[in-house]
Amino acid sequence: MRKLGILLSGRGSNFMAIADNIAAGKIPGAEIAVVISNKPYVPGIQAAEQRGLNAHVIQSKGLSRAEHDGAVVACLREHKVDLVCMAGYMRLISPTFLDAFPERVLNIHPSLLPAFPGLDAQRQALEYGVEVSGCIVHFVDGNLDHGVIITQRTVPVEPQDDEHSLAERILAQEHIAYSEGIRMVLSGEYEVRGRRYLRKDLSSGRHPET
Repeated sequence: MRKLGILLSGRGSNFMAIADNIAAGKIPGAEIAVVISNKPYVPGIQAAEQRGLNAHVIQSKGLSRAEHDGAVVACLREHKVDLVCMAGYMRLISPTFLDAFPERVLNIHPSLLPAFPGLDAQRQALEYGVEVSGCIVHFVDGNLDHGVIITQRTVPVEPQDDEHSLAERILAQEHIAYSEGIRMVLSGEYEVRGRRYLRKDLSSGRHPET
């Protein structure tokens, strides 16, 4: 059984979608080993406790990034986590954290990167006037919203959209995409070549495009 560590800072809707999909057998061979928040009393931690999962608050306030990341890494290792999933975790993580879990930290972002990184991606999309937005699951690297893309889903931007309505429609796709990305990574049936995530053709042992 492959163990997931979930990092969150708020309501935890992506965490709950992942948990539901594991329960439904949509991420075979996976279980959530621990849920960690950098903030106390958030709905995501409450939901984890209600589901009987290991839930920990490791507050970031008052700690340096290195100190906080060291405590989070120690907790993840204690629970023997194989894959770390940032699910609304509103912190940049340090190179030391990434070294502890090389190519084993995932994030989801509510835009089609490299467009609109950082906060308020939906507002950025509306202000820029794009006709299509969406979400991307990617490996985390040392730069903000920059790592290799694993999977993505698109969402049309409607003329009547505001930031809230667009965010809600993107979020519905996030709940599908994140579990898909986790399943793809846990399969091990891929390699990263440059900035490309390449699936293997299991029947031939080759990549589909080669």
